[in-house]
Amino acid sequence: MQQFMNQVMKQEGFHVDPSAQKEVKYEVADSLGIPLKPAGNRDLTTEQAGKIGGRIGGPMVREMIRRAQDELSKS
Repeated sequence: MQQFMNQVMKQEGFHVDPSAQKEVKYEVADSLGIPLKPAGNRDLTTEQAGKIGGRIGGPMVREMIRRAQDELSKS
């Protein structure tokens, strides 16, 4: 799963170091101008947190759907 995440995030233009996969969320937050900190993010709004998760999870879901469709079309 981590390899898949790395692949998708690279396709989205984010630098992904396999030894520091947890850092992707900080890169995404920075690109969106959201001040994500390693601890204590209670000041983030739900919208801000959703934008970070959406930039990571959205492309992953789209890629999973694309791969599933490819497999189904082969059957």
